[in-house]
Amino acid sequence: MESKKKVVSVLIHVILILISITMLVPFLWMILTAFKSVTEATQVDPFVIFPKVWRTDAFKAVWNNMNFLLLYKNTLLLIIGRVLCAVITATMAGYAFGRLHFKGKNLMFSLVLFQMMIPAQIFIIPQYLMISKMGMMNTIFALVFPGLVTAFGTFLLRQGYMGLPNDLEEAARLDGCNIGQTFLFIMAPLTRSAMVALGIFTAVFAFKDLMWPMIVNTDKNMLTLSAALAKMQGQYVTKFPELMAASLIACLPMIVIYVIFQKQFIEGIATSGGKL
Repeated sequence: MESKKKVVSVLIHVILILISITMLVPFLWMILTAFKSVTEATQVDPFVIFPKVWRTDAFKAVWNNMNFLLLYKNTLLLIIGRVLCAVITATMAGYAFGRLHFKGKNLMFSLVLFQMMIPAQIFIIPQYLMISKMGMMNTIFALVFPGLVTAFGTFLLRQGYMGLPNDLEEAARLDGCNIGQTFLFIMAPLTRSAMVALGIFTAVFAFKDLMWPMIVNTDKNMLTLSAALAKMQGQYVTKFPELMAASLIACLPMIVIYVIFQKQFIEGIATSGGKL
């Protein structure tokens, strides 16, 4: 029986290792292509994996032609703005839907769930018209605007609040706390893991967002990393070494953040039961 368990364990580990290698292949291809010449990057030969000469021309070209410091700043402001807005609004709305009793609560929460079932692309035109009417095109606020509220975050935090015992609120009420004090000092700190999970998901989705930044910001000084990379693809010719070099430079901040907050990433994903 023990030998059978060991065999199953070995098979599971082998499968997981193979899947991990498969997921790393695109990342390794990006790194290797960044050091190749244009001819090596575009030739159809599956046996040519490593470049004959490790070149750094692509990195020099994209660093001189693209203002990465500005792109980093715009992307960072986008991520920070969306994370703060999502966590604040979802925490308050989640507490209201999960712990409070008021007229129309079920109907309003049904509307939140309905929003989760609709593709996000449907909201692009109304959101664009709102930003245009406010005269906020080509601004950081325009980038953050779709993330001011989040249906997924509201649902996630509601589930977190519903998992807390009622005794906490009763004890706070006996101590003289009102609803605001109970929420701020008692209940909200206990859903910190759900907030971390929401912050992680929001940051990753904001970093990957491409369509909205390209629509709402046409000024080159307001581009984000994803939009700048998309503009590098030409209609007829694409310099893949430069594109991969720029992609690698753009990925470095997220890699560093993941290395630093690896524990929080894993705990947040495990807590939410979701995947990136």
